[in-house]
Amino acid sequence: MPDNQSKQAVRDRAWAALREAGAARFPGVEGRIPNFVGAEAAAGRLAALPEWAAARAIKVNPDSPQLAVRKRALQDGKTLYMAVPKLASERPFWMLDPDELTVPAHRAASIKGATEHGRPVALDELERIDLIVCGSVAAERGGARLGKGGGYADLEFAIATEAGLVGPWTTIVTTVHPSQVLDDDTIPVTDHDFPLDVIVLPDDEIRTSTSLPRPTGVVPHHLDAEKRAAIPVLARARRT
Repeated sequence: MPDNQSKQAVRDRAWAALREAGAARFPGVEGRIPNFVGAEAAAGRLAALPEWAAARAIKVNPDSPQLAVRKRALQDGKTLYMAVPKLASERPFWMLDPDELTVPAHRAASIKGATEHGRPVALDELERIDLIVCGSVAAERGGARLGKGGGYADLEFAIATEAGLVGPWTTIVTTVHPSQVLDDDTIPVTDHDFPLDVIVLPDDEIRTSTSLPRPTGVVPHHLDAEKRAAIPVLARARRT
């Protein structure tokens, strides 16, 4: 299994490439899913895909570069799910139902907006997820994806898969800047990493036709006891 050090080297390379392209935006790149010039255009391009049109329920990461995606989802009448930070709640997702909102989509789509205007929900309250939009530090045309290193996007995917909320019907997409797209076989892939179906850029999209397998659930030996205990959904599952 690739070690964390080799993954970090690829992250450092991708962050540097985004800066060198002059495409880094506030609040910076290192240590995060980086905001990029063209994020809004990528969100618009994503919203033109048939998978978007067909999706009723969408899970989107809470990071800055996907803010426009979350806003568009609410404007287009889709149920939006965002994970509670670090999944540190018995109700580990916020649900935003556009029919229930009393504020404009741009106010509800931020992290602060989700906490104020969304409804915390447990796994058994979620609808089946048609589309996952994830943030990425880097992506490959072959479908490999690299996050910022916390592992929570992978856990969200694994937990939702085990709950039957994510399956073959779910399309997995990321929005990134072209400088974040790396050559194939650059990103180290582990058993808990989920692959991408589509990479959406500000002026293009890449359909990966990936052959990488999707995880079927949580990989227990990839979690230490402290992290498992800090995530109520996992801690409860271990007790039952």
